[in-house]
Formats: sequence, structure tokens, C-alpha cells
Amino acid sequence: MSRRVDIDPSPRDATQTDTLPESEAVGVPVAHDYHVHTNYSDGEVMPSMVAAAEEAGLRAVGFADHCNVAARDELLRAKREFGFNLDQTYPLRREAIESMREQADVRIFDAVELDYDPRDEEDIAALLDEADFDYAIGSVHRVDGVNVQSSRPFADMSERERRELVDDYYERLADLVASELFDIAAHPDLVERTPELRGYTTPDHHAMVADAFRNSRTVPEINAGRVRRNYGEFHPASDFRATLRERGVRFVAGSDSHEPAEVKRRKGELDDHFAGREAKPVRLFD
Repeated sequence: MSRRVDIDPSPRDATQTDTLPESEAVGVPVAHDYHVHTNYSDGEVMPSMVAAAEEAGLRAVGFADHCNVAARDELLRAKREFGFNLDQTYPLRREAIESMREQADVRIFDAVELDYDPRDEEDIAALLDEADFDYAIGSVHRVDGVNVQSSRPFADMSERERRELVDDYYERLADLVASELFDIAAHPDLVERTPELRGYTTPDHHAMVADAFRNSRTVPEINAGRVRRNYGEFHPASDFRATLRERGVRFVAGSDSHEPAEVKRRKGELDDHFAGREAKPVRLFD
């Protein structure tokens, strides 16, 4: 088992940044990618993803497949239809990870990306206690049962309705961080990915969530999942990152890769991001 590095849960001093001393600043590569998927949710087969991590030059890769523990009918149906059943299949995936560890030249972390809803906190805690993953990523993909990554539900919404939904998204994200259930919060401004919801995020949203991170052990990720796609930006966006950094909040690196070819390409984007800011990502493990 890898040794977890404790992230200080006490309020962060705004003077604490991820800026490196000048002698260490240039060309700092991303060594640990904490957000990669396999065929245990919506990614490619594990051997291919391990090989891609090795080719990319990573020292460690975290397999954080999607999981949802909600017992509500619509989510149970979606889990079965899309195969996001890691709450049931994690023992089998763990066997696969242990087998791959014997063969691989890269460290492999056994992780999870869990959908967060305040109503599910007790069940989330129970799964995390039972499964004892290396670490847990929390995500807000749905608000009031609606997937915020899909354009279709928002096409006929009024501006007021869209604004209210975005308000609810950030309130839920702040609740996720405050819950202290997770090590990492994924793509912290996911609503910006969806054209119909883009532009409703405000500085007040950023401040609310950044304050939650400042007082939590949970750290946000720099997520490269949409840098080369239609959105063309990291999550969180640059203005949100600035608000987080003002509060001394640091970031882990997550490529959010689902296919082998994405791992190396997105690592390159993350390398450029951190090196360009003379910064280094947080590592959960030494």
C-alpha cells in the first residue's frame, strides 16, 4: 500500500502558494495523474491505460472509475444501463490492479470518482469505509437529477432557471468540499463545459467554493479533460484558479483520460500549465 501524504485540514494562509523556488521552477513535470478511467466505468481496458501511463513518463497513475451509491430509481437505472457499478465491482477491479502492479513500471493507485449528493453522504461514507480505496475523488455531475454536462435539458430553460441551476451547482460543490469525505474534488466548474450554462458562474460562486477549499482537507484538481475539445480550457478556469490561489489553495493534476492516447497528450498540457506558472502540483503520496 502506498503511503498517503496528509493534507493539512487547517485553514490555509493566502501566502501559501504552489510557487516553487526559482532554482526548482522551470520544467516541473507532472509525475502523478490522479484521474484516469478504465473499463470498470467508461474508459478503455486497464492494460492499455497502464501502458499509456508508462509511455507518458508518469511515475504514478490513479484509476478513479465512476461510482454512484444513490438508491433513487432514475440513478439506479442509469447505473445499470451505463455500467457504472464500481460499488459492486471494486473487488474485481482491485484484483486486476494488483495483477497489473506486478507487471507495470508505474505505480498504480486504486481510487474512485464518486458522484456527490448531500442525501447520499451516509452511504458514501459507508462505501469508502468498506472499500478502503487509496483515495477518493468527489464530483458533482447532476443537480436535481439533471446531468450538467448535457445540453439537452437546458435548451428550453429560461435565463433565470439556468442561473438558479448554476447557483445550486456551486452550493452543492461547496457542500462536497465541506463534507470532508473526499481527498480531491473533480472539475470544480463543470457547468462551464456546457454551452447553455456557460457564463452564469460569478465571482461570488468562486469565492464561496474557494473559501470551502481553504478550510478543508479536500484539494481541487487541474482537470485537462476539455483543453483540446470544444471548451478549450482547464477546469477550473483561469479566473477561478486565481481566486483559489489567492486563498492558498493548491491543486493536484488530473488528466481525466478515458482512452490511452489521451494520457500522454493531456500530461503534456498539464506539464505546460504548471511549468508556465512556476508551480508544482500537490502529490497525495510520496
